[in-house]
Formats: sequence, structure tokens, C-alpha cells
Amino acid sequence: MLYDWFNFLKKLTFRKIVNYLILRTSCFLSFLLRRPVVFGYPAVATVEPTNRCNLKCVECPAGIGSMNRPRGNLDFSLFRNLIDELSPCLSYLMLYFQGEPFLHPQLEELIGYAASKKIYTSVSTNGHYLSNRNAKKLIGSGLDRIIISLDGTDQESYSIYRKGGDFNEVMHGIVNLVRIKKEMHSRLPMIILQFLVMRHNEHQVEEVKKFGKRLGVDRTVIKSLQIYDFINNLDLLPSVSRYSRYTVHKNGEVIIKNRLRNRCRRLWHTMVILHDGSIVPCCFDKDAQFILGKYPERSLHDIWNGKEAVQFRQKILNARKNIKMCCNCTEGSVKTYIR
Repeated sequence: MLYDWFNFLKKLTFRKIVNYLILRTSCFLSFLLRRPVVFGYPAVATVEPTNRCNLKCVECPAGIGSMNRPRGNLDFSLFRNLIDELSPCLSYLMLYFQGEPFLHPQLEELIGYAASKKIYTSVSTNGHYLSNRNAKKLIGSGLDRIIISLDGTDQESYSIYRKGGDFNEVMHGIVNLVRIKKEMHSRLPMIILQFLVMRHNEHQVEEVKKFGKRLGVDRTVIKSLQIYDFINNLDLLPSVSRYSRYTVHKNGEVIIKNRLRNRCRRLWHTMVILHDGSIVPCCFDKDAQFILGKYPERSLHDIWNGKEAVQFRQKILNARKNIKMCCNCTEGSVKTYIR
């Protein structure tokens, strides 16, 4: 963990630090004045390599096919232009959103280009594509962090949520990545094993922590599950309250635990860019219901400060509860991660 922080800090520049402080100041002023004040440029970006996936995870719009927007891959030249425009102020890049990033044929090139601009890069994967060849390419790309989902400690438990997934293949991939990282004498990427807690696997929490140590990953993270379909998937919620984002009342009503305040820091420091260049307010807008603009039809600066973005921020400051996707968000209060 200490090296990961050092690795992140050494990529910072004076301009990036000043930009972040400006963003925090504009965020504070916006909450205080109850109107959008936006200075600076995005310090964090989520860029979607693809919205296609090899699995059909129960609560994933990309996997179950409930996503209405077209499927496709991010064009490399579009990505290069995005990074060129963002890189002077961008500190952190998440190369994942919907879909499985490894289905993009140039994922390592995308990572490598961002890394060449001294941007901290992170990828999240279901772990089915960590062959020896891919692991070597990934480590050589300069990737800083990889999150690998493993929501069970055996095939039976794992496949309840990860429909179409192969537990042994994921385990083999993790072993490959850890081994090759050692063989290449690399301290990067930081390997995080992520475990979504659900009712059918909550008894495996301690076991998966032992898995992480045995496999040699850098960190194991226990994460609470987000639910969209409360009618059909309520039985996924864990019975142990501390592992759940929600409270289920006796009348059957399901309410997220956090207090829904009229503020959201993400809208003041993070830009979310889909594979086709569309820009949405945040990572909860999985089906692009609120498109703020499209790149390169408009510049990133114009979209970041455009009327659509300003109006959406104002809606958050006025009454966040009136935006449906925000009512299922944990931003600003209850911790999503249980370490």
C-alpha cells in the first residue's frame, strides 16, 4: 500500500496539485452557495474501453442485456486525443466502466499511452483473460492497479452471480499474474482481489481473505453490492447488515442506508467518458440517460463547463432525490468498501 501511494504521488505535477485544490475549492463554494461554481479541470476520469462482456452477471446492465445504448469499442485515436487534452491536469484514469476491458483488442496500448503521460491507471476485470501472454503485456504496459473480481471461493458460489464465469480460470489467471509480476521483477501493477458480498457467499468473507494471502495479491477488498432489480434480486442482499448498502423494512420497502444530501463531489472532479465519446455525469449513469455532450463534436472544456453539466449540477444542489439514479448512490456517506 505504501508503495502504491508513492507511485501515485510521484506522477503528480505542480499543475495537477493546484488544479485539484481549485476543484476542491469550487466544490466547497458550490455546496455553500447552492449554485454550481466550477473552476479547474477533471482530476479523475473514467474511460470505457468497451461495453461488451463475456459474462452475464445478475445485476450488470451490460451482462444481462438491459442496456439500451449501442455496443462497441473505444477508438484508439479518439482515446489519444482525449488523453492529450486531459493529461495536463488528470491524475487518475480508470479504464473501465461497463463491459470487460480485456475484450478491447488494444487495451495494453490504451494503458501504455496514458502511462506515457504520467497518469495513474487502473483496470477492473472479471479475470478471464489473464493468460501468460496477456499478463506479460499488461505488466509491460505500465498499468498501476488491477482489480480482479472473485465473488466466491468455489465454482458453485461464484457462478450464482457471475453467470457464465469459470472460477478455476479466474484463479489460474490470478496465479499467472502474480507469478509473472515476480518473474519480471515488477512492483506494478498493484493487484487487488475484490469480493462482492451477497447472501449466498457472506459466509466466505474470511475464507476469501485467506485466498488473497495464499495467492499473493497485494490487497483483498470486501465490497457491498448495488442492487437495481429489487423485485427479482432482493435475495442477493446479505443477511449481515454491515455487508449491505440497504435496509429492508418490514413492509418490504428497501432504502439505501446513507442520507441523500444535495451534493456530489464526483460532479466537480470526475469525468465519465463512454466508448463512443459521449460524456455522462457519473458512473451511476450506466445507460447514458444524461448525456452532457459528445467528444470530439465539442471540446472537453466546453462539455465540462457547458449548460448541460451546469444544469445537472444545479439539480443535484436543489434536490438530488428527484434524480432516480442518485437515489441508489452511496457518494458522500456510507462506505461502499468494507475492508
